Amino acid sequence: MEETGVILIVDDEKPMRHLLSLYLRHAGYTVEEAASGPEALAAVQDKTYTLILLDIMMPEMSGWEVCERVRKISDIPVIMLTARDEISDKVKGLNIGADDYITKPFEKEEMLARVRALLRRKGMYEGKAERKDKSMLTYKGIVIDSETYEAFYGQNVLSLTRKEYELLNVLLKHPGQVFSRDHLLAFVWVNQNIEDYRTVDTHIKNLREKLRVAGAPAHEIIKTVWGVGYKIQ
Repeated sequence: MEETGVILIVDDEKPMRHLLSLYLRHAGYTVEEAASGPEALAAVQDKTYTLILLDIMMPEMSGWEVCERVRKISDIPVIMLTARDEISDKVKGLNIGADDYITKPFEKEEMLARVRALLRRKGMYEGKAERKDKSMLTYKGIVIDSETYEAFYGQNVLSLTRKEYELLNVLLKHPGQVFSRDHLLAFVWVNQNIEDYRTVDTHIKNLREKLRVAGAPAHEIIKTVWGVGYKIQ
């Protein structure tokens, strides 16, 4: 049975990219290629992928750095490719967010088995969460659940107050839209007659700090529009 999904191969060596592409396309996957870290990051920001195969040793930007940056914006599965079978390399990769490793040289069957196993695990996780899809909002690695008032960044829980949650909810529902402090007071502090803008500023500051502690680039996500208010970038 043919597989489905779009896989991004990131490797500076053209023969390796073409070999992986051949194996994956033959198995039924759609494949795209990136020859460098910056090219891969641009692709991930522009399109949704099922999985990334990511080489570690690249001259312009290492696979480790690429993985770290991808993890700031996405929870897409990442399998790292390495020519060294060093435990320290694997531990480092797993600590920064990689899901699995393949050591070069590898057999076609092993590579495909690891890809399928990782996607199967991801599918099982998503199946458990399917019932919550309508109540959950996801943006740049942040997940909020309107049923439980829970919030997460990646695998980290954001311990938000009710008002911090409501602020984040309003901003996430309208990415790119600038909200004045007046609007945020009206949306979040309904019928409370609070007119002090510092209330909004203080809650935004606390929200950013909790995002930062969870590993999110908080000031890049919640932007201050000077003289106006705030927006989700």
